[in-house]
Amino acid sequence: MLELCISRGILIGAASLSQTQLLALWQQGEAQPLKPTSSEVLGPFFRKGAPDNRLLRAPGDPGFPLLVRGKVCDTRGRLIEGAKIDLWHADHYGLYDTKGYRYRTRISPDAQGLYAVDTVLPGHYPDRPAQHIHYLISAPGHKTLITQAYFATDPYFDGDPERNWNKSNIVHNKDLVLPVRLFEGATGGAPHAEITFDLILEQA
Repeated sequence: MLELCISRGILIGAASLSQTQLLALWQQGEAQPLKPTSSEVLGPFFRKGAPDNRLLRAPGDPGFPLLVRGKVCDTRGRLIEGAKIDLWHADHYGLYDTKGYRYRTRISPDAQGLYAVDTVLPGHYPDRPAQHIHYLISAPGHKTLITQAYFATDPYFDGDPERNWNKSNIVHNKDLVLPVRLFEGATGGAPHAEITFDLILEQA
């Protein structure tokens, strides 16, 4: 396709590059691996045995509604079969359910490698003052990933996450501070926030 576009003048290369060189550069760009998702600490509140639940937010729950979505793939962008995602976070008040499974789930991505969880924005608590969601992702033939998602809108970053992402050494990787999209909601629907967190695993 690239060769045909060049020959028809649809794609114009620099005069110093031949068709062969342009094809080689194209293929080199296509072969660039994706950066694996940065890891973070597991934390003390992980619990095994969470149910497969895509709706963690119950009617009347305090807190701002949040949709967390993304995909799971390898460093070549390929779908990973058999992946499992443990996801958990504190409630609106910064408290974890350590006896049950509120705001905890263990899910599998769908046939396209996509996942989505409907929940609420987690609260703050003294030991980890930045809002965050914990992840533990496992898949056959791949390294287990332990990571966290943070929010660029968090007041903890003083309105400037680019500058303050490493404040007090709470967040260890800038790329884990994610943009937050705010939606007013459909007719009669409640406003909500959304983040997209793609999980890229390394082969074992």
